[in-house]
Amino acid sequence: MPLTGVKNVVLVLSGKGGVGKSSVTLQLALALSLQGKSVGILDIDLTGPSMPRLVGLEDAKITQAPGGWLPVPVHPAQIAGDASEPTKTPRGSLRCMSLGFLLRDRGDAVIWRGPKKTAMIRQFLSDVFWGPTDYLLIDTPPGTSDEHIALAEQLLSLSTTDASAAAQTGLPRLAGAVLVTTPQAVATSDVRKEANFCVKTNIPVLGVIENMSGYACPCCGEVSNLFSSGGGQIMAEELKIPFMGSVPIDVKFGELVEGKMEAGDSDDEESEAQNAQPQETAEPDDRPLVERYRDCWSYPRFEGFSQTIISGIEGTATTT
Repeated sequence: MPLTGVKNVVLVLSGKGGVGKSSVTLQLALALSLQGKSVGILDIDLTGPSMPRLVGLEDAKITQAPGGWLPVPVHPAQIAGDASEPTKTPRGSLRCMSLGFLLRDRGDAVIWRGPKKTAMIRQFLSDVFWGPTDYLLIDTPPGTSDEHIALAEQLLSLSTTDASAAAQTGLPRLAGAVLVTTPQAVATSDVRKEANFCVKTNIPVLGVIENMSGYACPCCGEVSNLFSSGGGQIMAEELKIPFMGSVPIDVKFGELVEGKMEAGDSDDEESEAQNAQPQETAEPDDRPLVERYRDCWSYPRFEGFSQTIISGIEGTATTT
């Protein structure tokens, strides 16, 4: 059966491009994993699949199994107190599926018309073997076009939005959508259309995240408003949907996904020239991506978002 083992499906949507849906998706996935949940990421941005790059696995390839395609593992589950990698809390596994893993070269252009996109999305939702997965996060392209219509139709046919029905039938639960915006009015106006799309397709809205709301200093974490802030919260209040919170630009997270976040790493040539004493080359940080993410300024915020999602979704499931 499609999506066998998946308990909850969460969409990450935005009507505007460039607001950081993929980075929000990844950070939500990492935060949920650090809450002990097993997580999957399905990247259906077919013409611009960025998730392989963000998780640092551009060279990974999809393998075929009797149950379907196997998603690429980002990190395994970690039991609390494991001597090989001690952690304070259990850590869930994270796996990822993207068209980027199927391309022969990462620079290949995907030039597809609507029917082929629709067929690919249906294949992603029916032919990927996720196994036991608490949360499947779906990273979507901007807009409300072919991909979104195909996704909504397929998910609504394969899952249910009712928690009690999901428990009785074993179907995955389409828990809802997280809307991502930036503070500017040009972004919030497009995200309003995405909220309207959710209403018309009967997809619950879990909340709004205002991304790039200010700039977090990489040294002290102090947030400065470069452009504006609060637009996402105002939009959420007007639409009467939950506002989850705001996220400033985090340079540390940018360095993390660019592969530059290493202990003692420095690209400042002038400081090296001024230092007459020879220095030992800093060793690369070999910790998994999820553990290095703990050092980012944005992690506490996404930890709160993940807890909000867990309490909202699982709390509803226990009361129905």
